[in-house]
Amino acid sequence: MRIYYFIWILFAAALVQGCSVSYSFTGADIPAAAITVSVKQFRIVTPMAAPNYDLTLTEAYKDLMLAQTRLDLVDKKGDLQYEGTITRYETGNAAVSGDEVATLNRLSISVKVKYINTLEREKNFERTFTRFADYDSNTDFNAVELELIDEINDQLIQDIFDASLGAW
Repeated sequence: MRIYYFIWILFAAALVQGCSVSYSFTGADIPAAAITVSVKQFRIVTPMAAPNYDLTLTEAYKDLMLAQTRLDLVDKKGDLQYEGTITRYETGNAAVSGDEVATLNRLSISVKVKYINTLEREKNFERTFTRFADYDSNTDFNAVELELIDEINDQLIQDIFDASLGAW
């Protein structure tokens, strides 16, 4: 009887040894073998973008990765790689009153992101993320632009994170 018990323990140990699970308090589904992440500076290809918006978005995403993952940030060729292009940065009307006067304006930003997971290639993607924020039409855009950018960036970087590493 003891021999069967011993064989069962060896079998269970071998089974557990072959499995690896990665848990995260942020809900991230990071491959167990992943150690590094690289975030290439996003490029601006739209004429209306704020001059330093590419740097602002890139640094915000790097900060999120460092805060919500265990990965080390490297300049190039991380186990997980991000690069992107800012394809839209524009303002327009969001709401019009009964007398056809704009009451709300909207800043819309779109970013095309390429995600490469060198360990699980089936999770690679290239897709566009778009977010917006509204502001009162009586307010000068330059006075609220930075606040709007912060609001939109929070949403955009969370969307990118969820699409690439979200375990939902």
